[in-house]
Amino acid sequence: MHTVGTPLLWGSFVTIVVIMLAIDLFLQGRRGVQTMSMKQAALWSLLWITLSLLFAAGFWWYLDGNIGRDVANAQTMAFLTGYVLEKALAVDNVFVWLMLFSYFAVPAAIQRRVLIYGILGAIVLRTVMIFGGSWLVSEFSWILYVFGAFLIFTGIKMAMEGGEEESNVGDRPLVRWLRGHLRMTEGMEGEKFFVRRNGVLFATPLLLVLIMVELSDVIFAVDSIPAIFAVTTDPFIVLTSNLFAILGLRAMYFLLANVADRFHMLKYGLAVVLVFIGVKMLIVDFYHIPVSISLAAVGSILAVTLIVNAWVNHRNDQKQRSK
Repeated sequence: MHTVGTPLLWGSFVTIVVIMLAIDLFLQGRRGVQTMSMKQAALWSLLWITLSLLFAAGFWWYLDGNIGRDVANAQTMAFLTGYVLEKALAVDNVFVWLMLFSYFAVPAAIQRRVLIYGILGAIVLRTVMIFGGSWLVSEFSWILYVFGAFLIFTGIKMAMEGGEEESNVGDRPLVRWLRGHLRMTEGMEGEKFFVRRNGVLFATPLLLVLIMVELSDVIFAVDSIPAIFAVTTDPFIVLTSNLFAILGLRAMYFLLANVADRFHMLKYGLAVVLVFIGVKMLIVDFYHIPVSISLAAVGSILAVTLIVNAWVNHRNDQKQRSK
C-alpha cells in the first residue's frame, strides 16, 4: 500500500491521538459528564477542530520540506476533504447515540462510561476497517465501484427515511433477542454493566445500550470509510482524517444534546453528499473530479443544508408563536 506516511508522521500522529484521548475521555470524564455545559462543549469542540487544523498545517510543512509543494498541497487538501466529510457523517452517529440514550432513559450522570466505550470502539473499528479496506483497494481496484454503488444506495435510503429516527428501538430483532437470552435487571445499576444477585449474574439495561452504541459504530464505519476512499486511498490520510474527525465526539454529543431536533434537515444534506461521493467513484475512469472540487462541493452542500435548516426552524418557530 503506497502512503506518504513515514515513521515520523505515524509516530507524531499516534502520540497526538493518545494525548488527546487521555484528555478528552479520562481527565475530563472524571469530572462527570453532567458538568459539561453547552458552552464548555462548544469550547472543547473548537479545540479539537483547531488541533486538527494544526495537524494539517504541520503535515503540509513536513511534506513541503521533504517531498515538494505540489505533493504537500494535494495531500493536505485530501486530508481536509476527508476530515470535513467524516466530521459531517460523525454528527449523524451522535444523533443515533442521543436517540438510544433517550429511548433507554439513561440518566446523564451515567452516560460517561458508554460514551467512552463508544468512542474507543469507533477508533478501533475504523482503524481495522481502514487497513482492511486499503488492502482490498490495493489488491482489487474494482472494489471502488462497489463502494460507489453502495454509497449511492445508502444516500438514497437515507433521503427516503428523511430526518426521522426510528423510535421503536425495542422492537429491533437484536434488542428482542438480547432481552430474551440475557438475565437482565429491571432498571439501571449506576454505571455497572453487570451485577450479581444471590450469586447469579445479571446484565443491566446499560449493557444493552452499550451493545447498540457499538453496533451503530459498525454501521457508520461501513458508511463513512468507503466515502473517504473516493478522496484518497492513502491509508495514512484515510486513518488520520477519520480519527481526527471522531476525536472530540464526546464534546460534540453534549453540544448537540439539547438542540438535536433543530437539525432535522441534516440527513438530507448527508444523503446528497453520499450520492455525490458515490457518483464520483463510479465515473472516475471517465472524469476525475479534483479533490479541491470535492471539498468545495461537500462544504457547499452542508452549508446550503444548514441554511435551509435554519429557515425551516424559523418558519416553525413563527408558527408556534402565532398559535
